[in-house]
Amino acid sequence: MQPDLNLFSAAVLTPLVGATVAGLGGRFMGDTLAKAVTLLCMGIATLCAIGALWGGWLAGFGHSTVLLAQWVHAGGFDATWTLRFDALSVTMVAMVLVVSLLVHCYSLGYMSHDAMPTYRFFSYLSLFTFAMLMLVSSNDLIQLFFGWEGVGLASYLLIGYWYDRPSATAAAIKAFVVNRVADLFFLVGIGLIYVLFHTVQYDAIFAQVPQVLNAPYTLFGISFRMLEVICLLLFVGAMGKSAQLFLHTWLPDAMEGPTPVSALIHAATMVTAGVFLMARMSPLLEFAPATRTFIILIGATTCFFAATVSMVQPDIKRTIAYSTCSQLGYMFAAVGVGAYQASVFHLTTHAFFKALLFLGAGSVIHAMHDEQNMFKMGGLWKKLPLTYTVMWIGSLALAGVFPFAGYWSKDAILNALWSTGSSASIYAWSLGTITAFLTAFYSWRLIFLVFHGQAADAHARDAAHESPAVMSVPLVLLAFGAVVAGILLAPFYIGTHQISFWEGAIFNAPDNTIMENLEHVPGLIAILPSLAGLAGIAVAVLCYVLNPALPTNMARACGPLYRFLLNKWYFDELYDAIFVRPYAAIARVLWKDGEEGVVEAVPHDVVQAARTSAAQAVKLQTGSIAIYAFTVLAGLVVLLTVALCG
Repeated sequence: MQPDLNLFSAAVLTPLVGATVAGLGGRFMGDTLAKAVTLLCMGIATLCAIGALWGGWLAGFGHSTVLLAQWVHAGGFDATWTLRFDALSVTMVAMVLVVSLLVHCYSLGYMSHDAMPTYRFFSYLSLFTFAMLMLVSSNDLIQLFFGWEGVGLASYLLIGYWYDRPSATAAAIKAFVVNRVADLFFLVGIGLIYVLFHTVQYDAIFAQVPQVLNAPYTLFGISFRMLEVICLLLFVGAMGKSAQLFLHTWLPDAMEGPTPVSALIHAATMVTAGVFLMARMSPLLEFAPATRTFIILIGATTCFFAATVSMVQPDIKRTIAYSTCSQLGYMFAAVGVGAYQASVFHLTTHAFFKALLFLGAGSVIHAMHDEQNMFKMGGLWKKLPLTYTVMWIGSLALAGVFPFAGYWSKDAILNALWSTGSSASIYAWSLGTITAFLTAFYSWRLIFLVFHGQAADAHARDAAHESPAVMSVPLVLLAFGAVVAGILLAPFYIGTHQISFWEGAIFNAPDNTIMENLEHVPGLIAILPSLAGLAGIAVAVLCYVLNPALPTNMARACGPLYRFLLNKWYFDELYDAIFVRPYAAIARVLWKDGEEGVVEAVPHDVVQAARTSAAQAVKLQTGSIAIYAFTVLAGLVVLLTVALCG
């Protein structure tokens, strides 16, 4: 196992070298050095990750750790900088690095005409990758929280990369603030874990779970099971990072960053951190049934909500962004029923086809000179044949059409929801099946609006051209993954080899037989999501090919509903009324009445008196040793006199 551990360590740490050299060296030696170093480091890291994955699969992953350094020692608290080598960590590291390498390559072409020096962009991109790698390879919650906050910082830097655009800086701040709200709950959850278990190291926590199952937590005179409280707090943290309902508002605004950033955030790094956290903490979640029911409800509702919004978005990147939000809902619903393996499986396949869709959208935007409104496109399939083909592949995978990658993972989640049989899981299965229809509909809506029909701007269409090879090759490789990832990985993630593959990295309680029940779902139930997807494609053909006037007529006929969906269920407006405006009003009062009305309105004479007193007090500091000695002697005499009199 030792060679695999060395490869694993190199895979995790090498992107930090690339980020550092790109940031420091690129500033003085130019963009060429930054691009070369980051690409080289990402290539080395990816090869090491694939080698560690292959070696671990052949020899058995087991569970090993690599101690890098001592970190925190405070009283009885101890946290080391340690990498964890098990099936969950290695598969996540390999997935993150493969997608990140392709995004780095794609960025060489996409950012080639950017007016800003790109060494900053490439250093941020590598830093983002490194932070995610530290998160997924952590051996305790403190190191995980370091990576957790690292991806939050890097996302802020990358979303606001074009800092001369007010919309980009506002989106970066919004993403940062919303995630900080959720991270407060996560941090409290970590604190309660330390209070209950007296450690933050995973294995030590998991070993003590049977002894603390009924440990109480009292709040406002009401007693709860402490495990339920901890798991709920951890999930709220995951809700922010993975953009689940109520904490999702930052995700679509994150599209203000460059398209490669969107691909990396939405496909392989930041938004998947919440799902990874839930899978890693499965030994706790298995004994928190109330929290898991809440997770099912939030995941299923998010899944449906985001799909309805995506149906009417005019922006190509926002359409795909809400699709990410929807697919994450599927993953959390699977976590809620204990099918963690299916959740991680969908996370992995989703990384390929969602990165493909974002980078394909970037190719379209690049060809259309930064135009993102789909209603200003059209008729591009002959001008962008490769992009058109890979967008078809990505959409087929997203819609869950056999045999593409999404079919294997999404259907596994829906089968798990059905086989659980609880009211919450049936609710999730129903919304998930409806969402399968909506997903296919908005995916082909995007394809037909962008690539078919009459061009809204014939001149822009005629000037469009296919992206260069440095952008096209990553698209082809991601398309290959979107086709074969599902069928290749299914036996190991959720199939016959799952027990030997995971080797305890994901925990299922003895009474949790969900993964065994996936194969016993009735045939009609198993095929229904695929039929729903095909129906969604058919409806999209009817609306945008056979009868293009139909969507406009329906929008007019259902005006309030259309505006409700177009305005994203009015969450931003609601939060503005509940949080933003009252906060701004309080700040304005403190500013006008507090600072200007009190602090700055202090009478001039008082200010002058304070200034004069200070000037006189300064004169006491003469610098004369004789005066200082006399003052000390006089004080001593007074002190002795008081003491003797006393």
